[in-house]
Amino acid sequence: MTQPTPAPQKSTLLITERPLVEDIRLLGRILGDVIREQEGDSAFDLIEQIRQLSVTFRRHADPVADRALNKLLKSLSSDQTVSVVRAFTYFSHLANLAEDRHHIRRRAVHERAGSTRPGSIEATLQRLHGQGVTPQAISDMLAHSFVSPVLTAHPTEVQRKSILDAERAIAQLLTARDDILAQAAANKVAHDALTPRELAANEAQLRARVLQLWHTRLLRFSKLTVADEVENALSYYESTFLREIPKLYANLEHALGTVPVHSFLRMGQWIGGDRDGNPNVNAQTLTHALGRQADMALRHYLTEVHYLGGELSLSAMLVDFSADMQALAARSPDTNDHRKDEPYRRALIGVYARLAATLKALTGGEAARHAVPPQNPYLTPDELLRDLRVIEASLLAQHAQALIEQRLQPLIRAVEVFGFHLATVDLRQSSDQHEAVLAELLATARVTPHYAKLDEAAKRELLLRLLNDARPLRVMGATYSAHASSEISIFEAAKVSRAQFGTQAIRHYIISHTETVSDLLEVMLMQKEVGLMRGTLDTQATCDLIVVPLFETIEDLRNASVIMREFYALPGILPMVQRGANDQYGEQDIMLGYSDSNKDGGIFTSNWELYQAEIALVDMFDGINQTTGSHPIQIRMFHGRGGTVGRGGGPSFEAILAQPPGTVRGQIRLTEQGEVIGSKYANPEIGRRNLETLVAATLEATLLHPTQSAEPAFLDTAAELSLASMAAYRKLVYETPGFTEYFFDATPIREIAELNIGSRPASRKATQKIEDLRAIPWGFSWGQCRLTLPGWFGFGAAVDAFLNPPDATAKLTKQRLALLRQMQKQWPFFSSLLSNMDMVMAKSDLALASRYAELVEDKRLRKKIFSAIELEWHLTAKALEFITGDKERLTHNAALQRSIRHRFPYIDPLHHLQVELVRRYRAGQTDERLKRGIHISINGIAAGLRNTG
Repeated sequence: MTQPTPAPQKSTLLITERPLVEDIRLLGRILGDVIREQEGDSAFDLIEQIRQLSVTFRRHADPVADRALNKLLKSLSSDQTVSVVRAFTYFSHLANLAEDRHHIRRRAVHERAGSTRPGSIEATLQRLHGQGVTPQAISDMLAHSFVSPVLTAHPTEVQRKSILDAERAIAQLLTARDDILAQAAANKVAHDALTPRELAANEAQLRARVLQLWHTRLLRFSKLTVADEVENALSYYESTFLREIPKLYANLEHALGTVPVHSFLRMGQWIGGDRDGNPNVNAQTLTHALGRQADMALRHYLTEVHYLGGELSLSAMLVDFSADMQALAARSPDTNDHRKDEPYRRALIGVYARLAATLKALTGGEAARHAVPPQNPYLTPDELLRDLRVIEASLLAQHAQALIEQRLQPLIRAVEVFGFHLATVDLRQSSDQHEAVLAELLATARVTPHYAKLDEAAKRELLLRLLNDARPLRVMGATYSAHASSEISIFEAAKVSRAQFGTQAIRHYIISHTETVSDLLEVMLMQKEVGLMRGTLDTQATCDLIVVPLFETIEDLRNASVIMREFYALPGILPMVQRGANDQYGEQDIMLGYSDSNKDGGIFTSNWELYQAEIALVDMFDGINQTTGSHPIQIRMFHGRGGTVGRGGGPSFEAILAQPPGTVRGQIRLTEQGEVIGSKYANPEIGRRNLETLVAATLEATLLHPTQSAEPAFLDTAAELSLASMAAYRKLVYETPGFTEYFFDATPIREIAELNIGSRPASRKATQKIEDLRAIPWGFSWGQCRLTLPGWFGFGAAVDAFLNPPDATAKLTKQRLALLRQMQKQWPFFSSLLSNMDMVMAKSDLALASRYAELVEDKRLRKKIFSAIELEWHLTAKALEFITGDKERLTHNAALQRSIRHRFPYIDPLHHLQVELVRRYRAGQTDERLKRGIHISINGIAAGLRNTG
């Protein structure tokens, strides 16, 4: 761990990277010292030996190093192996913290120099100003915008909260260390006696936290529960969202001047409401999740109100107060004589008492402080906002703006954004589950004995008839199955929760595997059954929850616009959606599944079909809106993106700008999943920057129209590439005999399924079919073995076939290559997709992947499939080189190049160790120590690769 990080080749990079290298060396040295102290010199020396052999194998593909490493790993005991795995895993975590700190450091350097970076609010506003877009136009656009990252829990989220908390403390100490060094540089004292002492104290604190990490268990003893997942998600609100989102708004307000900024950026959440394939989610988990969210929001407000009371000690003997402010103070139950001349403090004690009563009413919790007993709870966030705005208006009248900006203004914005619910919880379930419940209800009510056997036309006719019938379906006194009762109870809990926590608490009902119009009507009927839909479809019906189809396979994406057109053509649907909001601004979210479409058809076809589906859907709704006139339907795309490129991941800024023309329009929701949540939002400042990129991209995509309709030749070529790419992908994954066996042997998918890293099973059904495997562990497993196959496979074969058709001539090949290069330069969709493939190819490693292939016992199968994968890898690498002209990966992404250079030499040993441990485990050695070693290696590799989930 004490060896220096390999230095960059270019001296210009060396200067900018020096602080990063120094931080990595410092943390590596501290970790090495801790290991030496706690485990002994022999353990430390063993770790160093493995690291050096691994680096030699990586850099030179040295067969001698390979054999020596193999021999050494085979000789290790289980205890030794786990110790080594833990060392490299923790180093991966520490290197990430150093990298995050350096990212913030470099951003500050650019900002001080007046250089704005793409994706920042500043850069976007400069571009808008340059194009003549006024602050008022931006304000008007934001007034009708809705941008929402949605946190989800998935079976690849491997961090324990105890680890996250310790790492946040280390990140804060690295920031403090930078401050010490900056202060010393600014003072330029000849004999500085203080700085060495401060640095030594800082290092001692770092050492304490690293020691804490070393002796903190990485893994959970039991499988993660939904309640655990809720708490993990809430930790990001506590550390980042509750404070950083108001800062983002303040920065935007400052940049735009006097125009108002609507609260358009809000958080979403799936945890507690996503039942698709997760039997552990039910009405109780939904109620628990919303209760915990309310507790988090209200306790934040209570804390801020408490501190605000300490700050606003203004006396009526010294400054005049408005009548409204005096009335607010007079309504307070605070009668303490010491505060009789301090209206703000009296008023805020009253606000605190009401908030404490609200906390008690909504969650049963007790506030931390009580100057007066809790009383008169707020019924809505608007009531709280009215009181806070009275205080704000009074301070403005007193010319005390400075007292507003630091705490009151962020608090007001927080209440606007988070309300009493914190984040909107989506409900999600698979369409086949709704069908089963309705079949039981309809059979019990003697409406039809075999609903599931009806064809689509008959289902629609029946469902429309029932939606026009005021009577409920359930029979008084009848007994329903546990499944039906559980599903109905979710809808009932949603109705109660909306009344309790506010209508923003639950707004969307997502239907997985939407394949027909009846899938949408079924959810409407279940809403009607519990009162979430009022009236009948033929008489002024209103529906509380937006019915959101999720189109996730290639076929579903191709049918998306057809399904939605037929749905809106049904009598009563369009008027119902139009009256679905108080401002008569109806909304329709449509969710697009990146993960399953990729697993179904491969990376290129998935992206191409998503692109086409978006265009078709927008055209369809534009057609509807042209005929309806005064009450247009607002369409909003909800992008089910994962962490990996194979699951729609990659830089969000570029992804939004590459959306088809006219598909953003100030409206976007997107999921944040797996390790990406930690890498994006664990650090508060980086979290705010990542949220900024969503806002900046939405502004640019809406107001600058960066994407125009693609050239017909581009579209025709993409369609041709898609067909060939999907054929190559499906030939390997679904048509090659033995591929499933190869996948389960050559990746740690079996071991991932056993790891206690999520409440959801890794597979939808108890089979070993690729079709039934969830897309998330599918992509996660390929990342662990460093093939990252879902992020690139099929593209090389497609380009090769395009450039070399049966009638190819040199001239034709040259023309076609020129066309591909033109597409890469002029079409954001194509260039963004190639950039993402370039990134995922850079993270792949055939040499390491070959080690995993050795786990496949059938040598002929191993050779056949790995050779096919290797051939396609080289074809894809060559295709990227042909089109972009770049001979090396990441030529235009210096930050990721730097990241890989510094981190990957320390991830490689984990791969070698994981292969050895998996080999032993599958050979029958199943002691707990060995299993723990496998699971820790999964954690370390996931942390090192970062966007694995």
